[in-house]
Amino acid sequence: MVLPASLEQFQRRNRTYYQDLRRLHQQLVAPGLRVLEIGCGLGDLLDALAPAHAVGIEADGPTAAAARQRHPQLRIVTADAAAITPASIGEPTPFDVILLTNTLNTLTDVQGVLERLEPVCHPRTRLVISFLNWLWQPLLKAAEALGQRQPQPPESWLTPGDVTNLLDLAGWEVLKEGQRCLLPRQIPLLTPLANRWLSQLPLLGRAGLSHWLVARPTRLAKPALPSVSVVIPARNEAGNIAAAVQRLPVLGRSTEVIFVEGHSSDDTWSAIETLCATYQGPLSLKALRQSGRGKADAVWLGFEAASGEVLVILDADLTVRPEDLPRFIAALAEGRGEFVNGCRLVYPRSHAAMPPLNTAANRFFAGVFGWLLRQRIKDTLCGTKVIWKADYERLKAGRAFFGDFDPFGDFDLLFGASKLNLKIVEVPVRYQERSYGSSNIAHVKEGLILARMCLVAATKLRFTP
Repeated sequence: MVLPASLEQFQRRNRTYYQDLRRLHQQLVAPGLRVLEIGCGLGDLLDALAPAHAVGIEADGPTAAAARQRHPQLRIVTADAAAITPASIGEPTPFDVILLTNTLNTLTDVQGVLERLEPVCHPRTRLVISFLNWLWQPLLKAAEALGQRQPQPPESWLTPGDVTNLLDLAGWEVLKEGQRCLLPRQIPLLTPLANRWLSQLPLLGRAGLSHWLVARPTRLAKPALPSVSVVIPARNEAGNIAAAVQRLPVLGRSTEVIFVEGHSSDDTWSAIETLCATYQGPLSLKALRQSGRGKADAVWLGFEAASGEVLVILDADLTVRPEDLPRFIAALAEGRGEFVNGCRLVYPRSHAAMPPLNTAANRFFAGVFGWLLRQRIKDTLCGTKVIWKADYERLKAGRAFFGDFDPFGDFDLLFGASKLNLKIVEVPVRYQERSYGSSNIAHVKEGLILARMCLVAATKLRFTP
């Protein structure tokens, strides 16, 4: 047994590693949530996450007692991870986040512990796991023998593939994963370079000391059929307004359509007003006018006015068919994804709809952003995106993390969804040439904006301090 005073000494000795671990979890876990940590030690990491309510599970009695004294605002329970139930820890309300930090290696039944987490979860719970790279085993055992590392019980040295397989067996789905910490000791200039930048490169990253991943439960009940709000930003799209409603199927339990007109030079606003005044059908129509500028401003205005549980963006040019939207809603309502993005790069499309140079640029940026966000993304620029309104409200609350950087809105949503650890899925669409008007895209200007967004994603989501 390691006494709490000795444990604190080991953490001070290896403070570079523990500081990196803290920064990682602050990146993955938003403040103000209900957090459960299994194997919380002295409770320092749990406290650093600024939770609204926090429970730490610690099997060692003296360490748990020290954690309670050190962090009286936390609830520390002395219990074995293998026996966790809502009753045993006195917590009937599920948690938003569950942490397993350097705990898997010492569990005698990893799959069993992962399976027993289900009663303390809700469908939106996120499991954040970090564990030591098995390639470091000889060095870590040597450090332990030399008194530089906390003595450990017998350990299972798990690979990322082992952990993913165990999660799959236990009813969890991995959303994203990564690695950190090439140098766990402080060397001026070299340690920040190695841990922030080099550790994220494809080959060097495999040598990082810490592996981490985020997962979600897959066996919990799915929500009922939701109400839906479809936001249609429209600028110089007078000829498409009536067709947008005529072609739109009823979505979910009820469907609300919100047109947001933005400084058109044609009769777009008149067409919207006429349609709203004369429409008789199953959809509910609203009309708004922008005071601000840009598509993102129009979308946020529509989202604020929306009453539906699900928010949908449909571009008024109708190059994405309204008839395809039921597939987006089904993917969300059935729990297959939590943020649904359209993908224009699967089915054939004409050169008029997307010229070859545009296709190549879209594929390039999609590959870059998919790597930066750590989830599969084939098309970042498709205007059709779907999200739960509750998740959008959380995304909006954290928008200051990225700043006001996106005039389109696509990347604000994609980056925000990644930051919230939502599962991003893509629905292929049949992308068509517009039948009315002309494109508002300025290719060179917007290409430069895309390059800037790559930099934002790199510094905020991948190469983090």
